[in-house]
Amino acid sequence: MTLPSAFNDWFASRGWAAHPHQLQMLDQRDAPALLLIAPTGCGKTLAGFLPTLVDLADGTHEGLHTLYVSPLKALASDIQRNLSTPISEIGLPIRVEERTGDTSGMRKKRQRADPPHILLTTPESLALLTSYEDAPHIFRGLKRVVVDEIHALAESKRGDQLMLALARLQALCPDMKRVGLSATVDRPDDIAKLLAKNPDPCEILTADPGPAPDISMLQTDEAPPWSGGGAAYAIPAVLNEVKKHKTTLIFHNTRAQAEIFFHNLWLANDEALPIGIHHGSLDREQRLKVEAAMVRGELRAIVCTGSLDLGIDWGDVGLVIQVGAPKNVKRLVQRIGRANHRYNAPSKAILVPANRFEVIECVAALQAVQENDLDGETRGAGPRDVLCQHIMLRAAAGSFDADALFAEMTSAGAFADLSRADFDLCLTFCATGGYALRAYDQWQRLKQAPDGTWHLRDPRSAAKIRMNAGTIQDSDLLKVRMGRSRGGKPLGEIEEAFAASLTTGDTFLIGGQIVRYEGLREMTVEVSRNRGRKPKVAVFSGSKFSTSTQLSQRILRLFDKGDWPELPQHTSDWLHLQTKMSRLPQPGRLLVESFPNDDRQNLCVYGFAGRNAQQTLGLLLTKRMEDLGLAPMGFVATDYATLIWGLDHVSDPRPLLDPKELRDGLDGWLAENALMKRTFRGVATIAGLIDRNLPGKRKTGRQATFSSDILYDTLLKYDPDHVLMQITREEAMRGLVDFARIEEMLARIEGRIDHVVLDRVTPLAAPLFLEVGKVSVSGAAEERLLAEEEARLMEASGLAKIN
Repeated sequence: MTLPSAFNDWFASRGWAAHPHQLQMLDQRDAPALLLIAPTGCGKTLAGFLPTLVDLADGTHEGLHTLYVSPLKALASDIQRNLSTPISEIGLPIRVEERTGDTSGMRKKRQRADPPHILLTTPESLALLTSYEDAPHIFRGLKRVVVDEIHALAESKRGDQLMLALARLQALCPDMKRVGLSATVDRPDDIAKLLAKNPDPCEILTADPGPAPDISMLQTDEAPPWSGGGAAYAIPAVLNEVKKHKTTLIFHNTRAQAEIFFHNLWLANDEALPIGIHHGSLDREQRLKVEAAMVRGELRAIVCTGSLDLGIDWGDVGLVIQVGAPKNVKRLVQRIGRANHRYNAPSKAILVPANRFEVIECVAALQAVQENDLDGETRGAGPRDVLCQHIMLRAAAGSFDADALFAEMTSAGAFADLSRADFDLCLTFCATGGYALRAYDQWQRLKQAPDGTWHLRDPRSAAKIRMNAGTIQDSDLLKVRMGRSRGGKPLGEIEEAFAASLTTGDTFLIGGQIVRYEGLREMTVEVSRNRGRKPKVAVFSGSKFSTSTQLSQRILRLFDKGDWPELPQHTSDWLHLQTKMSRLPQPGRLLVESFPNDDRQNLCVYGFAGRNAQQTLGLLLTKRMEDLGLAPMGFVATDYATLIWGLDHVSDPRPLLDPKELRDGLDGWLAENALMKRTFRGVATIAGLIDRNLPGKRKTGRQATFSSDILYDTLLKYDPDHVLMQITREEAMRGLVDFARIEEMLARIEGRIDHVVLDRVTPLAAPLFLEVGKVSVSGAAEERLLAEEEARLMEASGLAKIN
């Protein structure tokens, strides 16, 4: 299709020409589904909207034409700013509005009655829009849906929620076209399948990737430490890089690490360069101020987390610094793209390993980026707790036919293989609560009419359903406010469990400043300023990423080379010392080391399965050791190894690693573990069994936990095969315990275990002794030590002779 003259003139007035992929999007605008993969800065957002702008140019369309869905509210705001330029300069009769959690109730009400031509929203707000009885009116003119940063949504329940909402929209608007946009896709076919209406195909367009990024590892005079995650040693070198560039983004993997690094960077900032901090636990107003200052180019550096991962155009970012090993190549590529947000300009990035092992991981990640080898985990079937929530949202919109709803849901890619039996099980839960709960009136929520259709038993419950919709699980966060008055400045949020550990006078970091805990009033943490003291660190809810399977395998292949010219001398020497004392882990084999240290016998298992899986392996192995009388005392885990210490030497680790025994041990451990209750709480909240929000108030985390624990214990006793218990087991296995990675590791090694017995700790094992998060094991070892101490005391006092 030829670009209309008004659009050609606008491009020309700016000295631009439409990129080939932008014109391709226009040519293929009638495709039922279209996925565009294009590098950051090449105009992929404009490519997604170009068919819409051309369609709306004549001013004849009434109502909503295009929905834009993004993972971040801030991204929607940024898109509105960017769209306003071509719309106003070309003179297009188009109204663009946002609808997110920050939109006022009055505006939301008006939008339902008089929708704009283009509505920018999030998965949560879209799900709520589909739940109103007037949804057919709201969406009556809808032609297109544009899903931005689709790779980020594809990896979470938010994406599953979105795809179910798109299935609902497709039922209301059969001719609706779907468009997905992303810069970093490791499995294009999987994303395309997720985006398309099942079983329709999805076209994939790939733009010119542009120049390779300029990416390197930071060179410092001081070698990284053997352990730790703060990278304090690199502060002078990082500050020097900041001084060389107009704006630098300094990414961290967790919010707590970002706070510590920002604090240390500020203390070293002797030139008082303007530096900000940005992460999801900060108050919204503070985040907006930092974002505005970034856009105006007033900040030289911003210490941040995943809150700035996605495609907001922050202006002239000259450099991206990743502090800590990236853990995931795809995430690293996404972050690199924040620098030089321009087409055909290479992005510049520097990796800063926090410790000696992370040097190796950073080198492996650099090689993967150079080879464009993106990593990613294959997702399973769509989660049924999200399905339950969607059924309730559909009921809130009016009566429905179960057969039609089942057909609609199975048109969503992630739910394509959903069986009718599983759907009916979820429908029964939504209607009655299930076998063990059907006697309770509060869970009798749906009723079947004589004609076979389903509807809400009480229409007034629709408001409560909408109030509790969503898949984002907050971690019992409490607001933090400066001062003892309601008018005090809000600073952000901390976890309720962390707040419970504080006593008056304790200090912690938030928003880059040290504050003193004064007390808790009306679910708000009150603090005062406190300069110059060493703070505690808030336990923020940000994720601790596990190293991807692909990156772990790259590290093992790097080990297998035997010589490492690409590594710094200090790290190469470290590995050579390891090979001299023991050996290095190898692909397709499992290295296990045994050695004494500090009057304890130690077992180190180098599984390279990721932190969650290695943590689970520690739990299962110590349980097996306890059963075999080997007296374990505790363990600690990292992404690459599990270290176990105890009283007895393990002469042969093979019986401990029997796959069937590990699986049986996991099932028994999970049944009684608090982890299951925590997982159940999240599942039950999403599925609608537990209400977090009630009209006029919100339950505290402890109240919700108390409710969910009672329900879990009830179902475990009386209905262990309840659908929510099934989902809980699936969630725990896939997420928190990551047992699939343990099974993958065992399948990979096929019994090939290298057991090395040593007389001292090895270089590769030494950092584990410095790791935080050690887990104690209470059992036979504790009883033996007590008995030995009792005998020693009796011998010393002469009581042994009397006995």
